Amino acid sequence: MKLLWSFLALLVLSTHLCCCEEVHTEEAPDSEEPVETGEDASHSPDERKPCANWMGGVPGTPGHNGAPGRDGRDGRDGPKGETGEAGPAGEKGDMGEAGIPGPEGPRGFPGTPGLKGERGETAMLYRSAFSVGLTDRIPLPNVPIKFSKVFYNDQRHYDDSTGKFRCVIPGVYYFSYHLTVYLKDVKVSLYKNDKTVMFTFDQFQENNVDQASGSVVFHLNSGDEVWLQVYGEEGYAGIYADNLNDSTFSGFLLYPDMKVSNGDR
Repeated sequence: MKLLWSFLALLVLSTHLCCCEEVHTEEAPDSEEPVETGEDASHSPDERKPCANWMGGVPGTPGHNGAPGRDGRDGRDGPKGETGEAGPAGEKGDMGEAGIPGPEGPRGFPGTPGLKGERGETAMLYRSAFSVGLTDRIPLPNVPIKFSKVFYNDQRHYDDSTGKFRCVIPGVYYFSYHLTVYLKDVKVSLYKNDKTVMFTFDQFQENNVDQASGSVVFHLNSGDEVWLQVYGEEGYAGIYADNLNDSTFSGFLLYPDMKVSNGDR
């Protein structure tokens, strides 16, 4: 390769020397010819003609790459493309936080009846009641009236030997009395634990049978006692009873306010 480059350089050099000799011969003036002067001499400048046998030089080695140019401006948006096909479903994501409860929906249709349940325990019923009548025509004053004619006293909470009702089931009770009045005026009172709860007075009308009555509702605690008695002098003991006329005293539990043992029901 070096030999080829040396040969080419020698060839170019020899060609250049040949061209220079021809130019020198044409420009040398003949010593015997006169030299022109004047205006003609001023219009013939010294022009050097190119070498007729000139050859181009050997191409040089390529230069280094230039620095990259700046980025060009963004082009205009192209037309909207057609909708592509749906991609494959992605993996299931993590569960998000619970949202705010929505509004209450409309009421649904009634469901089908369920299976019949087992039979429950029998409800506890609290019973306490009595109803009694008078057998003696004229009771003694200022002592409990003994109503010995029993209409109902299954729980035996009324004691006909003392004429008093004794509370076993605490709660609210109703008491009433209906008395036949004959021969004398009547003053009667309902007692609760030696305290008068209510009074009733009836004035007897001659040759006529009269009626006196009263009723009340109050609360009793276990052990409280209730009875009816004539108050005042003996002249106000006109309570009467025979085979055609009755004088009665009754009472019963409206509703209890606490549980009691089975033995007290």
